[in-house]
Amino acid sequence: MAMSDILVLLVVAAAGVGLSQAVVYKVGDKVGWTTTGSPNYTAWAASKTFHKGDTVVFEYNNTYHNVLGVRKEDYKACNASSPITTYTSGNDSIRLKRHGHHFFICGMPGHCEAGQKVDIRILKPTSSAAPSGSPAASPRPANGGKGNVSSPAASPRPSGAATAAPGGLAFALTLLHLAALAGGRLLPQ
Repeated sequence: MAMSDILVLLVVAAAGVGLSQAVVYKVGDKVGWTTTGSPNYTAWAASKTFHKGDTVVFEYNNTYHNVLGVRKEDYKACNASSPITTYTSGNDSIRLKRHGHHFFICGMPGHCEAGQKVDIRILKPTSSAAPSGSPAASPRPANGGKGNVSSPAASPRPSGAATAAPGGLAFALTLLHLAALAGGRLLPQ
């Protein structure tokens, strides 16, 4: 194997390990994005631990609902007049790309006031965070069901959620070892 081939394989394997941490959350779990049944989206969001790169999916009947990404002031006031983003498909997947608050409301008259709004917060990582693979770091909390707050230990992972493959590093090291056995050089001499 040529040195460039080995490096490409190592980079691809390492990238796969880092990207596989993202989780997909359905907003409102089974009830979705609605006013029916008065779901508690504040409790739903509080029952999750969101991370940068996760995806939230809003499922709703787009005849009666929409999703607006708004500023904090507009979230608090249920002001739908100047959204940052507007989604209307009925099945909107939104990747969370930054730390901090992500505010969403339904822009239909009266819906936000009835509780159809959610503040999804992504905390910045701290230096005292547990190392990957430790019991404190896994598994990440998941669905609580109908807005109920659930404990992370009792929560199943969301469907379609991916976790980091512990074998990813082992795979990269195996490739490196095979390259060495095949006579490939890691450093030019």
